[in-house]
Amino acid sequence: MSQKKFEEIKKANQAAAKKLVEEHFSSSSEEEGDEDLEGKRGKIVANTFITYTTQTDGDVRELERTKQYVNEAFQAGAMTCLICIASVKRNQAVWSCSGCFCIFHMPCIQKWAKDSQFLVSSLTDDDFGKRDYPWPCPKCRFEYKRSDTPSRYYCYCGKVEDPPLDPWLVPHSCGQVCERDFKPPCGHKCLLLCHPGPCPPCPKMVTTTCFCRKAKPIPRRCSAKEWSCQLPCGRKLLCGQHKCENPCHAGSCPPCPRVSRQKCVCGKQVAERSCASPLWHCDQVCGKTLPCGNHTCEQVCHVGACGECPRSGKRFCPCQKSKFSLPCTEDVPTCGDSCDKVLECGIHRCSQRCHRGPCETCRQEVEKHCRCGKHTKRMPCHKSYLCETKCVKMRDCQKHQCRRKTFFSGSCYPCPETVDVKCNCGHTKVTVPCGRERTTRPPKCKEQCSRPPTCHHTSQEKHRCHFGSCPPCHQPCQKVLEKCGHLCPAPCHDQALIKQTGRHQPTGPWEQHSEPVFIQTALPCPPCQVPIPMECLGKHEVSPLPCHAVGPYSCKRMCGRTLDCQNHTCKKECHKVTEIDSCTTKNKLPCGHRCKEMCHPGACPFNCNQKVKLRCPCKRIKKELQCSKVRENQISIECDTTCKEMKRKASEIKEAEAKAALEEEKRRQQAELEAFENRLKGRRKKNRKRDEVAVELTLWQKYKYCLLPVCAVVVLVFAWCIAHDGD
Repeated sequence: MSQKKFEEIKKANQAAAKKLVEEHFSSSSEEEGDEDLEGKRGKIVANTFITYTTQTDGDVRELERTKQYVNEAFQAGAMTCLICIASVKRNQAVWSCSGCFCIFHMPCIQKWAKDSQFLVSSLTDDDFGKRDYPWPCPKCRFEYKRSDTPSRYYCYCGKVEDPPLDPWLVPHSCGQVCERDFKPPCGHKCLLLCHPGPCPPCPKMVTTTCFCRKAKPIPRRCSAKEWSCQLPCGRKLLCGQHKCENPCHAGSCPPCPRVSRQKCVCGKQVAERSCASPLWHCDQVCGKTLPCGNHTCEQVCHVGACGECPRSGKRFCPCQKSKFSLPCTEDVPTCGDSCDKVLECGIHRCSQRCHRGPCETCRQEVEKHCRCGKHTKRMPCHKSYLCETKCVKMRDCQKHQCRRKTFFSGSCYPCPETVDVKCNCGHTKVTVPCGRERTTRPPKCKEQCSRPPTCHHTSQEKHRCHFGSCPPCHQPCQKVLEKCGHLCPAPCHDQALIKQTGRHQPTGPWEQHSEPVFIQTALPCPPCQVPIPMECLGKHEVSPLPCHAVGPYSCKRMCGRTLDCQNHTCKKECHKVTEIDSCTTKNKLPCGHRCKEMCHPGACPFNCNQKVKLRCPCKRIKKELQCSKVRENQISIECDTTCKEMKRKASEIKEAEAKAALEEEKRRQQAELEAFENRLKGRRKKNRKRDEVAVELTLWQKYKYCLLPVCAVVVLVFAWCIAHDGD
């Protein structure tokens, strides 16, 4: 009965596990469904614009931009405000640029507009807030007026203020028809629902003809209503002689590419010119008789009529005060009034009567100051007063005075003196105006530097003339070394720069260093590196050593000399030999033990006296015997009756323990089954009587926990006694 219930419970648990697995797979399929939802959303957007993609010869770039903006509006986190670099959420107030259609947070664009206007006004004047300074879009730099600064949150089409969040609509959309005018305007309006980005091309169907209007009108999309039939244009060009040969095109025809003989505008000369510029002017005077019949046109080749005679009608007298009506053949007489024209001095007026020709020079006497302002004199107005005082200003060279007799306005003339700018040795020079030597670099000299050497060498390396100190000497030192007598091969080190140590540290940035950081001093010669052949201590090799390190050395190899036993070699590292060492190495015998005698020639004796321990298979009995006897007789120790009895008792104890463990496991499983059945029933009945099964236990099950320690102590005592009897 219990087994049957156990099987039923097992089947119920398996069914519950199967249901859990199915629910797990269904949830994973829902996650995959999210990806399918994205794909379906893309198909919906594509189907929305499918009517626009069937247009002919239209520009679909704006359509692709609209699709991109709509897709980004549906995707969470796809739109980013370029001012704060944060995602634009569905429930946040936004503003869209009308130039690039980029979307920004409303507070961000308001602060951007205010900061931009303040920056422009701070660079121009201090009337911030009075003038209407523009502010640019952060992305496309499209300029807006101050009055265009957004203050309220509208949908994309601008119909609804603060559009409510609707999960079935594009975020920030009112859901109404857009109705914005297409760009460029065509008379139609956008029929999509309120959407981000630019409006797509106009999808209306209209009947239009080609550019040259030779083909029959055909129905086309309004956004692509202009089309070419590809036939020759045939319209007459501006030259009036040829026709346009280009295929049917928009706009005016290009200039005529041909060349023809064209007359000038006055018709006196003919020349071959491009038909694109048929109007041209020659350099001859017109010469046509004017309507008066007395004079000819004095204009150079011109277009149109020559006009009236310039001497006809009322004419002014030379002073422009009186008018006379005379024939064009007569000259205008003088009026007799004073001329009164302003003279060349710009101060006085002409006192002569009305006269022809230029006025005379001003002869009125005035008191004039010389240019330096030190002297005054009365003299005619048309003359300039120049005194004899010499200019004491310094010329631009700041070395010589100007010394000009008449003072003049403006700066003094440049100094006429010249100065030679020389190299260090004086062989090469360049001549410059006086005062320019301060900014002129000395010329490069090709002569050799003639300064004496500053090191111990008798002559320095050849180099050209220069300013400043000579470069460091790179010649070999060649000093005789005291210890070995070799010459120093290192570069000259008499003037090496050495950083000073132990200098006084400044207490702050205001304290200046009183001593230079680097000083120039002579360094000692480096150790001699001349190679000297030397033999190692063990006389294995001869190696070159630097002169400064010459001496006995070890090559780190094994010594390898034959020891006095003549059987082995020295295994020490290369060393100096004073006397041959005695060999302490012991050979191994065939049994594995070492020979007890000193290293000797010949074979070792075979009688090994080393003690060897032997044990019985159960490891209870042990004996020590000589190694030679064990190998000769092949002696082995067998277990006795005591060993066998102990083995039998141990086996019985092991079987009893295994049987007790099995009984305990069965009892534990029965208790678990009963507890499981009680939990399954839900609650236990109060007056229910449980059937108790009395199980009679054996003597071993009752007293096994007391007998086991006693048996173990008896076995151990018995084994100890046997072991000591054997010894």
